[in-house]
Amino acid sequence: MSHKEPTPSSPQSGVVASVAYVQGERSHDVPLDEIKSYTCQPENLLWIGLRNPDAELLRQVADDLGIRPKTRDEMLEMHRRPKIIDFGHCVLIVAITVEVEHGRPSFGETQIVIGRGFLVTVRRGALATHSGLRERLESAPDLLRRGSDYVASELLDLLIDRYVTAATELESVVEGAEQKLMIRGAKDSDIRKLYRQRRDLLRIHTVIAPLAEICRRLATMDMSNVDVNARPYFAVVADRVLRVDELINGLREALAFAFEASLMIAQTQQNDITRRLAAWAAILAVPTAVAGIYGMNFEFMPELKSHWGYPVTLSGIATACAVLYWRFRKAGWL
Repeated sequence: MSHKEPTPSSPQSGVVASVAYVQGERSHDVPLDEIKSYTCQPENLLWIGLRNPDAELLRQVADDLGIRPKTRDEMLEMHRRPKIIDFGHCVLIVAITVEVEHGRPSFGETQIVIGRGFLVTVRRGALATHSGLRERLESAPDLLRRGSDYVASELLDLLIDRYVTAATELESVVEGAEQKLMIRGAKDSDIRKLYRQRRDLLRIHTVIAPLAEICRRLATMDMSNVDVNARPYFAVVADRVLRVDELINGLREALAFAFEASLMIAQTQQNDITRRLAAWAAILAVPTAVAGIYGMNFEFMPELKSHWGYPVTLSGIATACAVLYWRFRKAGWL
């Protein structure tokens, strides 16, 4: 999937799109210097998409749309957790994006401002675009006619799709880590990598889980510029967030179980080695004891003058060792 942004017609590099829709149909592009004169009406929609905008551009767009200073200041801040604020004249939704690069998650921020007749999206650090969703909604005017709150629910749903994509990629990473741990056991490098993977999954959980409560609030509470008919869509998004969060938690538990299993396997191998060493030590103790007794060099010791003493002693040692070997082998120690 390509993540390249379309070349904006505006000289402002942070503007991805600024389009006016009338009755769900794409009307025309609205330059930034004409936003202030544009009349936002409930039956129409002005959708402005910004990507990594500088503070001056964001202030200009907010002031021209009549967004109040408190809301504007909140939009200028970088957020590390999802949040929702109802300012009365508009609703600000902050969501954290998750994308996987080279097996590691990267995080970004997407702000959605739902206003009367306008919708502003601000993306920071996110690679994937909203162009596919915009094209799909433009092909179905009835969807765009529902207003900015419905488009916001579609944007959140698109965000959940990308959560699912990231979780699927991380699932393959977790499966690879499980196979390594089960086949060759846990080495120092594997333990460090496992800790890093669990830490990444924990970070994903912390940025995904609050979004379910945000969507639930949008689905159940009275908020400005969020129509009653749009609430069920946010309820569906909330359910999807919970399912993705459960998948992420499942991956964390899978890594924990794999690590515990590798430790149990390593402990079992150590126990087997210990039993083998103990068995061989017991077997070798027989000739060692006999050799130690006859190595004391006393003059009067049994069988010293016997012609068959030496072979009989060796035969006795061999027999005792063979019996011990058979018993240990039968017990599974050898």
